[in-house]
Amino acid sequence: MQYAFHFNVERCAQCFACEVACKSAHNSRPRVQEEPGTCGPRFRQVVELKSEDSATPVQYVSMACMHCGDAACMAVCPARAIYRDPQFGAVLVDHSKCLGCRYCSWACEFGAPQFDRDGLMTKCDMCIDRLRKGFAPACVESCCGGAITIGPVETARNAVREHAAKRIATASRLL
Repeated sequence: MQYAFHFNVERCAQCFACEVACKSAHNSRPRVQEEPGTCGPRFRQVVELKSEDSATPVQYVSMACMHCGDAACMAVCPARAIYRDPQFGAVLVDHSKCLGCRYCSWACEFGAPQFDRDGLMTKCDMCIDRLRKGFAPACVESCCGGAITIGPVETARNAVREHAAKRIATASRLL
């Protein structure tokens, strides 16, 4: 089964709790001060989207690894250190095999794999230990607006379809 995150921008309170919860759950600390302005690996990050004609943010989107069905990071890893969890479909990194070559970060369109202080690649692991124990990932649990959910890919696809259908039905009634 393939699980996926689903993000509903309309429910996002722009509180950044998901980002903080993720860092806390993974004991991510800021990088050493040689790199001013960095904050270490960010498995989940809230990104500001702006219109071209304004410096004011239009909306915020919480982004993390997409745990792609056909993961480019997994395909290019020469050490086969990136693999898929059979139970939830999460794309994970086996640090005992990672060479730190960064091929995965170059191949990923979303910038999910990141180089860490230990010289190895790291990325969102969908809080796999929490999932295996029956708990939601830290970002999902901390989201006060319920904007981030997780579940089977088909469930997320159906939710998006239902939401679009409701918007179309509402718009057609207004016309």
